[in-house]
Amino acid sequence: MKYRTARLAATALAAALALTASGCSLESSGGGDTVKVVIGYQSKTINTVTAGTLLKAKGFLEQRLDALSAKGGKKYQVEWQDYDTGAPITAQMVAEKIDIGSMGDYPLLINGSRTQANERSKTELVSITGYNPRGALNMVVVAPDSKARSLNDLAGQKVSASVGSAGHGTLVQALTRAGIDPRLGVEVLNQQPQIGSSALESGQVAALSQFVAWPGLLVFQNKAKLLYDGAELNVPTFHGVVTRRDYAAQHPEVLNAFLQAQLDATDFIHQHALEAAQVVADNAGLPPEVVYLYNGPGGTSFDTTLKPALITAFKDDVPYLKSIGDFADLDIDKFVDPAALQQAYRERGLNYDAELANPANPLPGAGGELWLSGQDATQPVADPTALLRAVEQARAQGKTVRAAYVPDAELGTRWFADKALWVRDGETYLPFTTPAAVQRYLAQHPSGVPVSYGQAVNEVRR
Repeated sequence: MKYRTARLAATALAAALALTASGCSLESSGGGDTVKVVIGYQSKTINTVTAGTLLKAKGFLEQRLDALSAKGGKKYQVEWQDYDTGAPITAQMVAEKIDIGSMGDYPLLINGSRTQANERSKTELVSITGYNPRGALNMVVVAPDSKARSLNDLAGQKVSASVGSAGHGTLVQALTRAGIDPRLGVEVLNQQPQIGSSALESGQVAALSQFVAWPGLLVFQNKAKLLYDGAELNVPTFHGVVTRRDYAAQHPEVLNAFLQAQLDATDFIHQHALEAAQVVADNAGLPPEVVYLYNGPGGTSFDTTLKPALITAFKDDVPYLKSIGDFADLDIDKFVDPAALQQAYRERGLNYDAELANPANPLPGAGGELWLSGQDATQPVADPTALLRAVEQARAQGKTVRAAYVPDAELGTRWFADKALWVRDGETYLPFTTPAAVQRYLAQHPSGVPVSYGQAVNEVRR
């Protein structure tokens, strides 16, 4: 924490200097042509917000590029292109029409494989946006009235997923571990998230496997319930930033400005998590409660460094490429290049290696968190049982609970308290994300008793 406190102070100074410079004349003394940078992002994929939605909304990149212009450099023009998944971003990078993009780990594999054949389109992974050390960024949901209680109940049925996405990668791994052939045991319908959501709601598919924020959004809207938490895989999943090597070589100052701006956005989340969630919600068209589920304390680890554990998991995911099509081999060690990010850290007076070695979430969560309507701050609580008491007390005082969050008792996944599955064990109340997690606990703790959320809230009053 001492190091990260020092980092925030250094960041504040760097940001102030950038803003001061950007307030100067934007006339370029060099008189050269305007340099254009095209950014591909996914506004609703909220673990890429530090390289997308939040970054765009706060204007951090434009501010840093304006600062370069004010020093006598060229002028810069930023174009933002919003997509639902990483696949179209990759297609545009192959066509040399996008210069910098962000996407999940499995799409990054495809990106690296698809772009390597052409020197002008060849990409490199330069930073991480956010990650979960256990894999909780991807989940499988089913309809609210579904009888399914585990992945085995999906055998022989239709499942919607965006093939090549992080959600599909998790589905393939999870089905394989459950002893179900992901190509023969279920029928995977290749659908965009919105289409898949509609298919689930209309009963055309038995389940939907997607990346954030879709599982949380559908559950929040009472259109689905969680069947499988990706954290059960206990394999890190992440989102990251890629750039075309050719573009970065021609305009290294643009890549540097982008990474500096990403660090600005990352620090903004760490310092103003609730405000950041509201900014993202406003610009992505998502409920703030859903954004804060993932972007709040104890949710996504927003850390730009290319951690060894993530890269190791990335290498282990390479066989996935062969399972979905004819993809060129990808040398991960050559694809991953931290040099530009390391330079950005040095320019801010920060220690890249120190943060690289730190596995802790920069925005750690408590035992629960309560968000009351009409309040611009949330209330952390010590544990899930204390959260239930806080909810009961708020209701007794006539206050409205906007959202309540708890970490899953087994996997640690941050989840909605009212959507969790609760077990009372003595005087303690434990929340779980899935029926399978509840059954695993009860098998080891026969004293546990399943209770509804409403029942748990009422019981803590006595």
